[in-house]
Amino acid sequence: MPKIASAQYDISFLETWQNFAEKTQRWVKEAADNQADILLFPEYACMELASLFSKEVYSSLSGQLTALQTLLPDYLELFKTLAGEHRVYIQAGTFPVKHDNGEFRNHAYFFSPHGEIDYQEKLTMTRFENEHWHISRGLEIKVFDTEFGKVAINICYDSEFPHYARQQTERGAVLILVPSCTDTEAGYYRVRIGCQARALENQCYVVQASLVGNADWSEAVDINCGAAAIYTPVDKGFPATGILAIGNYNQPQWVYADLELTAIDRVRQEGQVFNFQDWPKQFACR
Repeated sequence: MPKIASAQYDISFLETWQNFAEKTQRWVKEAADNQADILLFPEYACMELASLFSKEVYSSLSGQLTALQTLLPDYLELFKTLAGEHRVYIQAGTFPVKHDNGEFRNHAYFFSPHGEIDYQEKLTMTRFENEHWHISRGLEIKVFDTEFGKVAINICYDSEFPHYARQQTERGAVLILVPSCTDTEAGYYRVRIGCQARALENQCYVVQASLVGNADWSEAVDINCGAAAIYTPVDKGFPATGILAIGNYNQPQWVYADLELTAIDRVRQEGQVFNFQDWPKQFACR
């Protein structure tokens, strides 16, 4: 039974790489000391790294994207080292990565305790990402193998579209990680409602992480609000609310829960309803 830690991660003005590394080490160590096996950080948590550059850079939407590429190798090495050192799986804060064709895509990197690194790209972009930040969408839907079972990632807005999670659960995922970054209460609830809907219809665990705190200095992530939570099927053996654990709104913290992943197969076979099995039937109606 793995224990998951989902972050309500506060964005900081860091100024140096050492400050970022020490902050990350503290967060990971705290979760590992609390016996967490899987750690989830929010979408765009890496944008605090823009504070390592000049005001001219961190005040520019395009300038910070280009500058951040110089830190990507160190970013990957830091989380790879921490995952191995603490023997945990980590989905790090998402990182906008420049591809060979010049496009920037939002990567959620997934680190194993054994040294493997993979990533899920964000598949549907918000208006801000499309119209102002010019970050492009990815196209590949992935599932990741872990010693606890198959895990998938829906990056923030992706959780509001059922096709992605459905493909992942049909490929065996029993846990979907949702790193989120929302700047209004309505935005937070859109993602939260999407997470709960995906947990309901696929009868699986869905875990949300939230970026919190204001960063007036940042053009990209100046306002951040939300709460981390672990959502479940709404059926026997699970909370009647579908909420296993949820954090205090807008307060930096880890939110923990033990996941009984074997219960997912059981509820899909013996539940009061068969949301997962009955999914195809909706397409027979005209």
